Amino acid sequence: MGIRKGDIYYADLTPVIGSEQGGVRPVLIIQNDVGNRFSPTVIAAAITSRQGKRILPTHIRLEDDLQGLHNNSMVLLEQIRTIDRTRLREYIGRLNVNTMHEIDHAIAVSFGLNEILRRDGAYGNRGERRGGMKWRR
Repeated sequence: MGIRKGDIYYADLTPVIGSEQGGVRPVLIIQNDVGNRFSPTVIAAAITSRQGKRILPTHIRLEDDLQGLHNNSMVLLEQIRTIDRTRLREYIGRLNVNTMHEIDHAIAVSFGLNEILRRDGAYGNRGERRGGMKWRR
């Protein structure tokens, strides 16, 4: 089986600039499974075990015993990046459906999608649907 949304891997995120999360660290795959199957890259969010970090609406706590991590950790959904698959190292584990719902909500917060979805509904304001999307006139 290949890489799937919700999987946690170690990944080498070096080099970095400024406040980007770096080094070899756990990452959560957040890309959809079609992209995971066919793309040479994956979209991932950094995971940190650093305690004392200020909690933001884009942070989701993970308990070590549930996800295969060695420490209680936090997914940083403001630290999302596209990485080449060759950066991925060993598989750690997989998040459950309930935690992935929390992750999806935090992604919506990070990208401002929750405001758009609330304002326009799931498919946007009145307009035509084209290719599964609704376009504004």
